[in-house]
Amino acid sequence: MSKDTMPSCCFLLIAIIFSCIPHIFLSDAAQICSSDSNYTSNSTFETSLNLLFTSLISNTPATGFYNDTKGDATEHAYGLALCRGDVSIDVCNNCVNSSVQQIIQLCPQQKSAIIWLDNCILRYSNQSFFSSVDTSVKYFIWNTGNASEPERFNKLLGQLMYGLAVKASGSTRLFAIGSVDFTSLEKIYGLLMCTRDLSKEDCNMCLSSYIPQIQNLGNGHQQGGVLLGMSCYLRFEVYPFYNFSAITADTSPPVSSPPDAIVRTSPPVSSVPGKSNKTATVIAAIAIPAVAAVVLLPVTCFCLRKRWVNKKRAKKINAKHRPVVLDGRDEQELPDAESLLFDLVTLKEATDDFSEANKLGQGGFGPVYKGVLDDGQQIAVKRLSGNSSQGLIELKNEVFLVAKLQHRNLVRLLGCCLQEQERLLVYEYLPNTSLDKFLFDSVRRRQLDWRSRYKIIEGIARGLLYLHEDSRLKIIHRDLKASNILLDGDMNPKISDFGLAKLFDIDETQGNTSQIAGTYGYMPPEYVRQGVFSTKLDVYSYGVLVLEIVTGRKNSGFQASENAPDLLTYVWQHWTGGTPLDLKDQSLDGDDFRTEEMLRCVHIGLLCVHEDPTQRPSMTSIVLMLNSYSSSLPAPSPPTYYFPSYMMNRVQPMIDESSSQKSEKTGINSVNDASITEMDPR
Repeated sequence: MSKDTMPSCCFLLIAIIFSCIPHIFLSDAAQICSSDSNYTSNSTFETSLNLLFTSLISNTPATGFYNDTKGDATEHAYGLALCRGDVSIDVCNNCVNSSVQQIIQLCPQQKSAIIWLDNCILRYSNQSFFSSVDTSVKYFIWNTGNASEPERFNKLLGQLMYGLAVKASGSTRLFAIGSVDFTSLEKIYGLLMCTRDLSKEDCNMCLSSYIPQIQNLGNGHQQGGVLLGMSCYLRFEVYPFYNFSAITADTSPPVSSPPDAIVRTSPPVSSVPGKSNKTATVIAAIAIPAVAAVVLLPVTCFCLRKRWVNKKRAKKINAKHRPVVLDGRDEQELPDAESLLFDLVTLKEATDDFSEANKLGQGGFGPVYKGVLDDGQQIAVKRLSGNSSQGLIELKNEVFLVAKLQHRNLVRLLGCCLQEQERLLVYEYLPNTSLDKFLFDSVRRRQLDWRSRYKIIEGIARGLLYLHEDSRLKIIHRDLKASNILLDGDMNPKISDFGLAKLFDIDETQGNTSQIAGTYGYMPPEYVRQGVFSTKLDVYSYGVLVLEIVTGRKNSGFQASENAPDLLTYVWQHWTGGTPLDLKDQSLDGDDFRTEEMLRCVHIGLLCVHEDPTQRPSMTSIVLMLNSYSSSLPAPSPPTYYFPSYMMNRVQPMIDESSSQKSEKTGINSVNDASITEMDPR
């Protein structure tokens, strides 16, 4: 056996052993697609972009980096491609080709996008971004395996990363790899790089700004992670994930290590002439293959079995690599430990394969199931019906945005699953069921005293105000009703399915639509007749809901007297007849009842159901009305569906029969029992 054969055997053994370690890698592309600017087919920009892609594919592999601009004076396409500094020309070429194909598929007709694969990055835009640092958006992936001695691990990780940042920014390729000893048997490996259009100073700034964040992945306990930035890239692992051939060309970074940590460098190779050296060589030539054979056989069997098991569990393992899309404003809004992408296998296990025993209810968007994750967390899984024309990527991107909406009066959307034709939304689980289960039940309604009802009215108003005005997204709920208000253990209200109509059907926040989504009795006339929607649509629904909470009567299928075909007419008759106190739910007979608050709520409810949407108050005004008694309220007008008595025999109320026949099952988390009504706008 030659001298070259021995290290080959060793490296083969090492390679097999490390192949058994769960790796973090971008087997599926991570991408961010802009949604603010699209191009049309056969447009000038599309032509420029195709020329740009051709240029990047042709020129990047030679050096590992290339940027270019294509287009005329009116439509430019700017782009760059960057391959990892430790990959070969062929790997780089294949990666850039693949990234071009995938970015076209994942971000169709977007004028700005970026995609990260395991070995390369590709980015393009209609605006120039060359030579400028962009740290506004980043994409995290981390391994949930916990590092032992996390405090010491993070200290060494920081030293390694800062040393590599200096090394990368000082190199011509803006790339560095290296490692540091963690224990006598374990090392921490790192890889950092910047796009090569940056200056040395900008590269160092980009990397240094991200190092504290990568140290805090998974609350600072993770033993591997990747931070994918627009201008730079950082990765660390406890196994050698980069190309071994690149190690010989790179020395370890200048790290100032504590006394108990020694930075490992390649030991010098000594050559001792003489017989003893030849004898050692012969012994090694015989012993190493024998030992390797003994070790390799069980290791190989173990690895093959583990790979077979991992193949079955691959999706479950991927669920533990938790991607989070953030921008600089919202890093504190999403706890690090929560996942936005759930794996189908995980959700099937949590819900016992969506068994009927775990079914909480059936809504217009699909059934909802209770689930329990491995860590004991209870969740509610909404299984969306498959009749939406919305693409999976678009849905996923919007879920990422809506998951950032944090308010005490909104049900928390934890994430989604988009696998095997399934579209699943995962919510926090609230065991106290929905408002309608209390409000319209002859026994349970007594648990809703006036204090609780007024708190619910206020909480719903604050939740809607957040959706309309205070969140980054202007979301119109479009289906606000008692069954979509969930109650926590303290009877605090949480609006459910917020943004679901936007996510699943439309992406506008105001305008017209030909698909009317909602529940009859809660939809204003301009929406039913012309498909016109705005935030005043939710205001109208809120007004109906307030009147339901005060009276304890359900607007849908309302039956009170021959002269009142609906709840709104019933309320208006008592209001104008001087008997508004008769509207009070008869179960409200406790000492906590406040007449002034009850009358004010009825007044606000009538203002909200004004026929003219411009005359309805905004949610900002409503919140002020509920919390201030110093200002007088404007006089209400007859509600939209008020009919004079002489028309009673001519008009029959339009009841959504499908709504009344829906399941009344208990305890629904984000269940919508009558959520879609399709009409032809008149």
